[in-house]
Amino acid sequence: MSVKPPFTDLEINTQDSGFYEGYSLPIALLSKITMVALVLWAIIWPIGATQTLDAWNWATLQDFNAFYIISVGFFAFFLFVVALLPTGKRKLGGPDTKTEFTTFSWFAMMFGAGLGVGLMVFATAEPVGLWGSNPVIVAQGADPNSAEAVQSAFRYALLHFGFHAWAIYVITGLSLAYYAYTRDMPLTIRSALTPLLGRFANGFLGHVVDVLGVVATILGVAVTIGYGVSQFVDGVYNVTGMEWLMGTAAEGEAAKPSTVGLITALSIIMGMSILSAVSGVGRGIKYLSNLNLVLSLLLLLTFIVFGSFLFSLTTYGTALADYVWNFIPLSFEAYSPLDEASFAAALPAEAQPVAGSLYSGATNAWGSYDSFASGLDGDAAALAPATLAAAYEAGTQGRLFGWQSGWTTFYWAWWIAFSPFVGLFLARISKGRTVREFIFGCVIAPALVCFAWLTILGGTAVNNELQGVADGAIIAASNTNKLFVSLQMIVPEWLLGAVIIMCVVLIMTFLVTSADSGILVMNTIMSGGEQETGVKHRIIWGLILTFVIGSLIVAGAIDPNNADPLAPLQDAMIVGALPFTMVMVLMAIALIKALVNDGRRVKAGMTIGETDPQPAE
Repeated sequence: MSVKPPFTDLEINTQDSGFYEGYSLPIALLSKITMVALVLWAIIWPIGATQTLDAWNWATLQDFNAFYIISVGFFAFFLFVVALLPTGKRKLGGPDTKTEFTTFSWFAMMFGAGLGVGLMVFATAEPVGLWGSNPVIVAQGADPNSAEAVQSAFRYALLHFGFHAWAIYVITGLSLAYYAYTRDMPLTIRSALTPLLGRFANGFLGHVVDVLGVVATILGVAVTIGYGVSQFVDGVYNVTGMEWLMGTAAEGEAAKPSTVGLITALSIIMGMSILSAVSGVGRGIKYLSNLNLVLSLLLLLTFIVFGSFLFSLTTYGTALADYVWNFIPLSFEAYSPLDEASFAAALPAEAQPVAGSLYSGATNAWGSYDSFASGLDGDAAALAPATLAAAYEAGTQGRLFGWQSGWTTFYWAWWIAFSPFVGLFLARISKGRTVREFIFGCVIAPALVCFAWLTILGGTAVNNELQGVADGAIIAASNTNKLFVSLQMIVPEWLLGAVIIMCVVLIMTFLVTSADSGILVMNTIMSGGEQETGVKHRIIWGLILTFVIGSLIVAGAIDPNNADPLAPLQDAMIVGALPFTMVMVLMAIALIKALVNDGRRVKAGMTIGETDPQPAE
């Protein structure tokens, strides 16, 4: 049986003149209409928009939680197999292709674009939050904020920022880089599906795939910028003490940035991002990324010198071993919702008549047995302690689902929504690397650095709480302020101001790097894979991104039932990430087909990048 050449005759028609010269009109217009509609919806009907997004989010989690979890587990295992097989030796480009960036700059740009902002917010907040709530605690295997809960807290912290997270980025990045540099195809999302779509990638179906990539990019970057801007405001407030930056907090709750503070900071950051995006990847992003890495190392050094380094070092080793040991269940253990009928059927006979009164508290992932028992009244409160304990046990599946959908699935959706941006960006900077180098360099290396952040920053925070030094101050702080509260616990007063200023600068440069990279990536997709795009369109998409973030923040602040102004951003991102998750699964299947068939072609003496309008293979 003869071996056919691969399908590489991808045609993405772009405008020859006019405002959209060099751009695909269908992709640009569909993307803009979708995003402008979202902005107008949030501005004109803010409360309706936030409530509808919340309902869509919950429906998505109920129906697709397992799909998210299992897909990401598959991505991680698939990449390690590809790297270890002979396919890992293939170079992204010809045998003589040289790399464009040094390894230091390559890693700096990869790290800054991939997880820089997320780590600034969650390197402290994630371990502290998981120390109070994780599946082991939810299933009553350990008490919240106890010494016994430390191991499981870091297990899930490493899960959320580890090999799985980076595997999501690399599925997209490797697919795009492989076709762009091995088959000389456009650096755009639809190229990754050509082994499955063939000529259909040239039509409306291909446009839809690219639009899904643009929409996911905008929503993923929007959530990242939202969290980063919130932490930026916290940092500026810690330095300047300007009261208008912070909102009023309800009794017993930590103060959070005000809407005015968020919008002001957003305007500043996005203005800088647009200017940086105009300068291009070879200048603005490269220099900012190198600065990010240097400042990141200084922040880590601060925690090493003044923090709980011995505790952090021990935690790094034990947590990494625990994460690897539990890799398979962490990858594929997905929980389903527990409906009230199933819950009632699992109750002791004496509790079944009041199942409705017990259901909500027993399945609440964010409560505890004590809050469940103390919150009951009437006949439910009169049940014997053993019966109440059995009822709470019957709700374990519901609590585990609530926890997983609120933590792990949220992160997977975030990374997936972020993956068109990070994946295309990784592909853009990785020409000349081997497949194995790309996978190990973009999965294992940055994950190990993330682990260092989590165990050094988060470990210091957890240890200070465990030893009673913080006295609950870090736990009580908002997620975006936990870093600064932790620094106040360990850094001498004479140095504290300088360290916080350094953190503010680092947050700012991470934000600018993420935003301008996202702007460049969106323009690359809409221009049919061109890496040099028009300046005016970078400015326009920078403004659209600004309005998307700003309108959803304002809508979240207006809704009286919404405690978090960033919630609408999160809801929109989880819903918007679902279609692209399906695209990513198809990407992996397509890459399997391409690698197998290209191996056959190499044995037959064919040139893989040979252009011949054959059916997909």
